[in-house]
Amino acid sequence: MRKTGYAFSFENMIAWKESRNLVKSIYKITSHYPKEELYSLTNQIRRAAVSISSNLAEGSGRSSPKDKSYFYQIAYSSLMELLNQMYTSLDLQYIDDKTFNELRDKICAISYLINALRKSCLTSPL
Repeated sequence: MRKTGYAFSFENMIAWKESRNLVKSIYKITSHYPKEELYSLTNQIRRAAVSISSNLAEGSGRSSPKDKSYFYQIAYSSLMELLNQMYTSLDLQYIDDKTFNELRDKICAISYLINALRKSCLTSPL
């Protein structure tokens, strides 16, 4: 990781780091999707994946626990959107069972991390 001597809070979040890794996996996998999907399913999948880490970063910059929780919820929702799109990819045979299961495992692990973040916000004093 590139560092300039100062780390923003999201740069230390395991959920953010794992979601960055997920984005890399998603881009690699979707680069093999049919070209006719480039501006539809491929684009939607990539946007959902990037939205996860983006909303984790944005939420970390909010001052109130309620605001943080809101952005972490959006990140979680994008994660669920991505999982649904992976099911669609499997159904359309753009990915195989092995790839689907690997991605689902990553998504599941990130979901636990995001839920822990949300829970900590909800139990945090104002």
